[in-house]
Amino acid sequence: MSPSSPTSSQKLSTAVIEAVAKRMDVAPTELPERLLDVIDPDSLDSLFASGNPADGTVTFTYCGYSVTVTADGDVTLEE
Repeated sequence: MSPSSPTSSQKLSTAVIEAVAKRMDVAPTELPERLLDVIDPDSLDSLFASGNPADGTVTFTYCGYSVTVTADGDVTLEE
């Protein structure tokens, strides 16, 4: 799947939830798993926060997808 990027005011954790919900064709509130049960959303949001010089990627499994988040803010899903 091509990567999606959060809007400037959107948190990465929200972008992940919305990308997975869109891919599964359900509302974010209907996802079968909470993001909090997989990764700390606050840590994810702060890891690549603007002004943070961090570079790299984070990959984790969420709702059956391999989710990769990059320092650029891109969110990519793979089955």
